[in-house]
This record gives sequence, C-alpha cells and structure tokens, in this order.
Amino acid sequence: MLMRAWSWLLVATASLLCPSTSAIELHIEDEASIRDVASTIAYGVMSYYTFNASGTDPNLLGSFPRPYYWWEAGAVWGGMVDYWAYTGDRTYVNTTMQALLAQVGPADNYMMPFRQAELGNDDQAFWGLAVLSALEYDFPSPPATSPQWLDLIEALWNTQASRWDMETCGGGLKWQIFSSNAGYNYKNAISNGCFFQMSARLARYTGNGTYSEWAERVWDWTRAIGLIDDNYYVYDGSDDTLNCSEINHLQWSYNAGVFLHGAAAMYNLTGASSEWEDRLTGLLEAASVFFSPFDNATNVMWEAACEAIGTCNTDQQSFKAYLARWLGKTAVLAAYTSSAISTLLRASAEGAAASCSGGRSGVECGSKWYTGGWDGMRGLGQQLAALEVVQSLLINRIRDAPDTEGNVTITYGPTQTPTLGVPTRTRDVETPGTSSGSRTTLLGIGTARYLSSFVINIIRFE
Repeated sequence: MLMRAWSWLLVATASLLCPSTSAIELHIEDEASIRDVASTIAYGVMSYYTFNASGTDPNLLGSFPRPYYWWEAGAVWGGMVDYWAYTGDRTYVNTTMQALLAQVGPADNYMMPFRQAELGNDDQAFWGLAVLSALEYDFPSPPATSPQWLDLIEALWNTQASRWDMETCGGGLKWQIFSSNAGYNYKNAISNGCFFQMSARLARYTGNGTYSEWAERVWDWTRAIGLIDDNYYVYDGSDDTLNCSEINHLQWSYNAGVFLHGAAAMYNLTGASSEWEDRLTGLLEAASVFFSPFDNATNVMWEAACEAIGTCNTDQQSFKAYLARWLGKTAVLAAYTSSAISTLLRASAEGAAASCSGGRSGVECGSKWYTGGWDGMRGLGQQLAALEVVQSLLINRIRDAPDTEGNVTITYGPTQTPTLGVPTRTRDVETPGTSSGSRTTLLGIGTARYLSSFVINIIRFE
C-alpha cells in the first residue's frame, strides 16, 4: 500500500513538473471535431506499434511489445479498419494491411506456430473479427498473391467450427485449443460469443444459411447452460469438468458487446424478426450494468468488475473498446436501438475525450471516463478504448449497414433439424489469394490471462 501511495505521488509530481501543453476538446455535434479527436487518439494508439521498424523479427510484425498479448493486436487492427471506414483517413491503411497479413500463419487461418503460447479460440477470433470488418467495409484488398479477406475468415471460421465440443456441457467451444493449455477446461463467453458473432456476420455477408444455423446453435447452447441468463446478463464461463453445472458470474463489458453485435446481425439478417428483436433488446438493457457508475456520471461507460476498485489488468483496460465498437455497429444493423445507443456513446465519448489529457503529450488517455480528466493511467488498452467510443459517433453519419458479398439477397429459413456442418460458398467468387486447404499447424501451450478464481455478482437496480 505504501508503494502504491508513492507511485501515485510520483504521478502527481510528474504532472506538475510536466504540465499539459494541449488537451483534446470534443464537440459531439461537430463531425469535423469528432474526426480530429479520433485522429489524435489514433495517433496515440499507433505510437505503441514499434514492431514494423526495419530489422524487426518477421514473427513480431503486426503485434505489439509486452505487456500486450497477441489477441489485443488483432483487436487494434480491427479498430484501425473501422477508423479508416468511419473517417476516410488513409494514413494507416498500408500499416494495417501489412499487420493483418503478417500474422495469418502457414495455413492462412491465424494459427501462428510462433504464437502457440498465447493462442486460444478467443485470441484467434479477434483477428478474424478484424478481417470481417475489412470484408464488410471494403477495406483495400490484399495483393493478388496474398490470401483475400474472405479466404482468411472462412479458413479461420472452419477451424473453430471443427472444435465444437460435444464431449461435455452439450457442446460449446473451450477457451483454449489444446489440453496442455491452462484454461482448457473452461468454456467461456468470449470464445463462444466471438464464434457466434462471426457466424452471424458471415451469414449476413455471404447469404449462406449454414452460418446462420451455427449462430442459432451457439446462441441456444449459451442460453441452455446459463452463460446468458433469463435477464440477458452475460457471464464469463463455466468449468466443463463439472459439465458446466456451475457458472462464473463475473461480467465483462466485452462479453455483453460480442453477443450484442452478433444478435444485431441476426436481427438484420432475419428481417427484424421478433425473436431476435427480443434477444437484442434484452442484451442492450442488460448492458446497463456497464454505464452510470455514479449519479453524476450518467450514461458513462465503465468496467464494472474492476475499474472502481483499481484491479483491471492490462487486457481488461481494453474491454470497453469492444463494447463501444459493437454498440456502434448494433445501432446501424438495428435502427430501433440507435437512439438509446447514441445516448450512451455520446456521454461516454465526452468522458473519454476528457480523460485524454495526460502524459508527456498532454493527450494520452486514461482509464476512468467519469473523472473529468486524466486519472494517471495510460496504455494501449486505454488509448484503444477512447478511440473506439469516439469514432463510433461517426458510424451513422459515415457508413450505411456493412456490405454483403456481391448482390446477395438475404434469405432465412432454418429447418426443424438443421444440418450444422462447415459451410460452402453459395456462388463462385473471384479470390486470387491462395487456398489454405488441408494444411494444418500443431500448436502448444496457451496462457490463462484472466481466468478468475472468484465470482462477482453484479446486480442491476431498476
């Protein structure tokens, strides 16, 4: 405790000795202001990226130095794809494309042997989600000699579909891929939520009903074991050695967000079906636990499980980024949610921009968006979270709903007993990239970064 007190004193002293010479000022009604602020924060995000320097080990290209894990790099590049799409700023296009292609692995499915120590289903999926955004927003295509965005996401998705585990809990994806990995016996919301979201978005993009059947299957399984309860709270995971009979009730913002965006894609895909509207509305209402931490911080986003008590780790500092990202995309796919989501994003963006007033530059972003200024915290996660919530203000002004492939007409008619196999394309698509086919990669040990040994129940007060 004494050391922590001294560390805060040093931060305060440094702030006095190096006063801020600039600060971010966001006017949420002014599109030019939003773009300018997003540009400033994006520059801060990219300042953490040093592994594209001349002489860098090719295995490191596209990733970030420690303490940032490989999955967060995929998350960052997804954010930078969106930054380009929402702002039109091409500054980072080549860097983003280079990074996304550098980590595809020998089978073009984001299974990097070099990353075997940190590659779980969720880690792999965050790269897939970035590629999906590149596909949906018509991000510039890779060179003809490289795998194309659709090739990459289909290859990645196929690996995850093949891992659907019926041995325990009636199905579900494990957190980790191999039995030697810490967390292998944990079936968690983020791994299954990412697979759900990828399936829903691929169904919408390709028009292939098999993807939508998989999305339905993942949703039904998640509800059946209680990772999503009757109030639509999304819980962290369950131990499959207990056949998922006990739930870890820890709630993280990105778990809520990943299912939100997937449900919005299904709502859009099914022509605004009442079933998916009910599910989407329930998830959005349940996400209120991540807003309004105090009476004077109405509608401001926070990481409820760790932020107030100061225990958020490096990974968790970025989780708000993904809730903000997926809220914005939800508002586009399900227009009826737009007003409520806009209220949340606007208040949160103002708080986030106010937090970007620290460090040597005077515009580094902090963790707590309800303090009216910088809280002394800094990092890639804080920077990305601020970028995501600010640039999401542009989504309704700049982009229509994400593209579909060619002239796809979305149809939906699941059978009573759907065949849940690996989908094939419904039409010939010109893809000059190479095929990953039957190539395989053996991977090793992963790391349990944030598996909790305790349970926190978060209660929403009406």
